[in-house]
Amino acid sequence: MSKPVLVIGAGPVGLTMAIELARYGVPVRIIDKLPTRTTQSRALAIWPRTLELLQAAGCVEAFVAHGLHTKALGIYWRNKILGCLSFRTIPSEFDYLLMLPQSETERLLEEYLKTLGCTVERETEITDFLDKAESVLCTLKHKEGSEQLEAAWLIGCDGAHSFVRNRLGIVFEGDTIPINFLLADVRITGLSISSDEPAIFWSSDGAVMVFPISHDRYRIIADIGSNPAHMPNLEEMQTIINQRGSGGIALSDPIWLSGFNINERKVQEYRKNRVFLAGDAAHVHSPAGGQGMNIGMQDAFNLAWKLALVEQGKTKPFLLDSYSIERNGVAQQILSVSRWMTKVVLIRNHQLQRMRNVIVKLVFSIPIIRRALANRLSGIRINYPDSPLNAGSIHGLYSPGKRLPIKHHFHQGDTPRFLLAAKYSVKARNMLLRYASLLEPELYAPPYANGIWLIRPDGYVAVAAQGGDWTIIDTFLSSISVKKHQ
Repeated sequence: MSKPVLVIGAGPVGLTMAIELARYGVPVRIIDKLPTRTTQSRALAIWPRTLELLQAAGCVEAFVAHGLHTKALGIYWRNKILGCLSFRTIPSEFDYLLMLPQSETERLLEEYLKTLGCTVERETEITDFLDKAESVLCTLKHKEGSEQLEAAWLIGCDGAHSFVRNRLGIVFEGDTIPINFLLADVRITGLSISSDEPAIFWSSDGAVMVFPISHDRYRIIADIGSNPAHMPNLEEMQTIINQRGSGGIALSDPIWLSGFNINERKVQEYRKNRVFLAGDAAHVHSPAGGQGMNIGMQDAFNLAWKLALVEQGKTKPFLLDSYSIERNGVAQQILSVSRWMTKVVLIRNHQLQRMRNVIVKLVFSIPIIRRALANRLSGIRINYPDSPLNAGSIHGLYSPGKRLPIKHHFHQGDTPRFLLAAKYSVKARNMLLRYASLLEPELYAPPYANGIWLIRPDGYVAVAAQGGDWTIIDTFLSSISVKKHQ
């Protein structure tokens, strides 16, 4: 493992990728062409599933301490509430939405990366690469000159305008939504709702969304229809909040004003030989639901453990084939849901607005639907039903491809390991001994007594079998393992 993995881009996705590889002992270099990390708030939302994975990585405490814990999302027609979505019902240790500016997310990730012996190489960019049979030959440009680097793998986490994706010739399929938006990060007084509650205000003039950043600073986003996106001023944003908000709201002290439009685009393949794509380099979509950064970071968590096991020579390379299949399916779901949410939020027809409001009020009055919506947004319902890594005879709540919430943090040691959840038996003990290089050394309590679960290093079920059916567990581990087992 003398050749490093090269990560392009030091945003949240690239930093997460580098952290995961570094903590597993995989040589990694991460470069970024910018001289410093972002100072803008940008992506704010960190959902429970991402927090669970940051916990597994060993760094969630800093995020929890620095972020704002929001407990509910309110939807209003001017000053009348239509519905409230509580996050307290989410079945996770992190039953809230964490609001944290992207600048802080990057700072915390970069500081943790340094503790793992890796630093971001700034003002450095990739200008070309050649994918060879056993490595990727990369040309890097520094302030001091150029460098030829032979990388084991190349991972493009370099955003929507990805050089890596363009160099590969991979098509970024999709469209631009014909609606434009204005954004402002400001201080607010006179807000009638709780200071830790994100809110959507609807009116006949359109929507305005209010997201808390801290207890007195907020992100304001408003649609402006087909009018050109532009840099607004505070007066314009105040006019919009007066027209669409709950009344009596005063904005001041703007630190970021911007206009933007929304692209919905996705690649079909996240991998080409020894080159991978992750985050916005592979998929972009509406910010509705605040999923973008989370899905990108989860790309990194998904790929890193597989790449580490392959680089450590413990599993066969075909393990990496699952990355594109699994994450492509997730991105397609998120794209579809965010597109639908955007259409619902931005309805302009007055008759349709009234119909939408009645439906929302009815739907949000039903507890089981509220819980389902919160769980969907939280990320805990993300699963991999079509993964080539799935095997087993048990179907249902904890079937292959689904997250299994078990009280174990997968960050002990420098090797990604599968976890075996089953009742103690001689066969179970023998399985732990036989595949000691791939399995955690201890058994864990199964969700149901009459069953066996093999859980991946990222917390998803790989194999689910009836109690006593050890053959299927053995077959799976033998199929991915490089080592011959007796």
